[in-house]
Amino acid sequence: MSAELGLKRWHEVIEGGSSPQALSAIIHEDAVFHSPVVHTPQRGRAIVVAYLSAAGQTLGNDSFEYVRELVDGENAMLEFTTEMDGIHVNGIDLICFDADGMIVDFKVMVRPLKAVNKVWEQMAAQLKSQQ
Repeated sequence: MSAELGLKRWHEVIEGGSSPQALSAIIHEDAVFHSPVVHTPQRGRAIVVAYLSAAGQTLGNDSFEYVRELVDGENAMLEFTTEMDGIHVNGIDLICFDADGMIVDFKVMVRPLKAVNKVWEQMAAQLKSQQ
């Protein structure tokens, strides 16, 4: 099962700090990222790595925790919780892997609206600082 191998790598990268180099090693060159705050899908390894790296800096604080994981073939859904500036964030990472366990599609959904606004604010700052 491609998702099982891919998730093992994903968790290793997350636990290691989500560095752009480590992310790049598990993202397919034609991967697509679907942001909760950007209207259009973001295509290609470089932009997907940029978004996931920024998300790691934004969401990946000491309170970040995956609380549920569902796996079916090449697909995985990971529910997470975290807190950002006193705002509770609940979301999911919906990830599709290829046969080699590389991430080919990554979709993030966040709730409630207050959390979406906070994620947008902090992600925009992170992405701007990467340019």
